Amino acid sequence: MYGAGSGHLPKLLSGGTIEFREINGERNPLFPGMRQPEPIAANLSRLSEIVKRDKASVGLATDGDADRLGVVGENGVYISTLHVFSLLCLYLLETRGQRGPLVKTVTMSSMLYRLGELFKVPVYETPVGFKYVAPVMIAEKALAAGEESGGYGFRGHIPERDGILAGLYFLDLMVKTGRSPSQLIDYLYSKVGAHYYKRIDLRFSEAEHEAVNERVESFSPESLDGVEVVSSDTKDGFRFILADNSWLLIRFSHTEPLLRLYAEGGTQERVEKLLSLAQGLVRA
Repeated sequence: MYGAGSGHLPKLLSGGTIEFREINGERNPLFPGMRQPEPIAANLSRLSEIVKRDKASVGLATDGDADRLGVVGENGVYISTLHVFSLLCLYLLETRGQRGPLVKTVTMSSMLYRLGELFKVPVYETPVGFKYVAPVMIAEKALAAGEESGGYGFRGHIPERDGILAGLYFLDLMVKTGRSPSQLIDYLYSKVGAHYYKRIDLRFSEAEHEAVNERVESFSPESLDGVEVVSSDTKDGFRFILADNSWLLIRFSHTEPLLRLYAEGGTQERVEKLLSLAQGLVRA
């Protein structure tokens, strides 16, 4: 993404049998074609097109300062950060046989809890931001930590995000298992069940902030989309966890004038329904 990640992966991966192509490798602080240099689906359409056109095995994207990772599968489909981090944890726990706690932010997937059960390791949860994650990583000697923005940290390295190391781990997972990204998603689902996810960002003025916050604070549903709400919390925003393990989170960004709506569920339809309900609430 025209930033600090340029050149590192080609240098690390050269000299073997891998055919590697770098795009957007020149330095450009204007980050052309993207509002912000984030490795999210909206900014990776060109990468997706090239992966499909050239029949590449995978597409990797680091952000402007290379501490975050985005992944595009061999079919050109963007893989959500929740799935990428779950796969990286599965890689460390199963493929490499390591053990240790996992750390997730409130916006990261509930798949981590299932992996924790399967491999008998604890899972710790923090508010959004590595300023909350890193102290827990250090205190608990965590194996891995991740947040929804695409930032992942690993034991034995700095207690911070590193998109380049995360990309190398993802490639090693593909090599060690002999699976493509889409096959890895299927394999992950065979372990933890199907999970779908989506985030919506809504812009609100400062004047609207208080009114929206009051509506959400007073929102205390017994059920959502016909499914019982079994718990709720305000660890970072307003989160509702349903009986079928789906969840909805409504939180204001601490870095931008945005209200963010997050949902994860067993079907894409459930995710869309939860987000629709949340949008109706905040725009009432």
